[in-house]
Amino acid sequence: MNLIADHIPRLETERLILRAPSEADFEAEAEFFASDAAAFLGGRKSPDETWRFIAQLLGHWAMRGYGFWGVEETNTGTYVGHVGLWYPHSWPEREVGWTLMNHATGKGYATEAAMAARAHAYDVLGWDTAISLIDPDNHASKAVANRLGATLDYHYDHPKFGRTEVWRHPAPADLVNGGMEAYA
Repeated sequence: MNLIADHIPRLETERLILRAPSEADFEAEAEFFASDAAAFLGGRKSPDETWRFIAQLLGHWAMRGYGFWGVEETNTGTYVGHVGLWYPHSWPEREVGWTLMNHATGKGYATEAAMAARAHAYDVLGWDTAISLIDPDNHASKAVANRLGATLDYHYDHPKFGRTEVWRHPAPADLVNGGMEAYA
């Protein structure tokens, strides 16, 4: 029994399940954080740091009542990344964020999962705006933000990550009614 994970809502899209992060995600996350792909997330992490990162994802849920979900393919159960809502100390605003494992890129999963996360933020949590904080050189993330209708709003000097771009998502009213049907 995991008291935090038991209270994390499960979301489903056409191809994905967004569920509580778990220790079962460790191997895939450790492989990701040992690769060059981790450059846009603060760089490589040791296995110990990766395990602590997963614990941090769960801790955010406990502290804020929302956070990143572990994402898996509906048909195979394969873990593909973590996507969700984020607002730790030093973040300029509440964020919709995404990170896909190396084997899962280029399939539209980040966009699909981020739409579900954003709908949850707007429809369930009542957010009236959301951002995505993106490294200026992370062109793949900028493409996802663009597909989500977000636009570059301003630059932010993050104390750890340096100069970042803040991409503003459309407000709920600009997405018909903010629900999942608005994203189809």
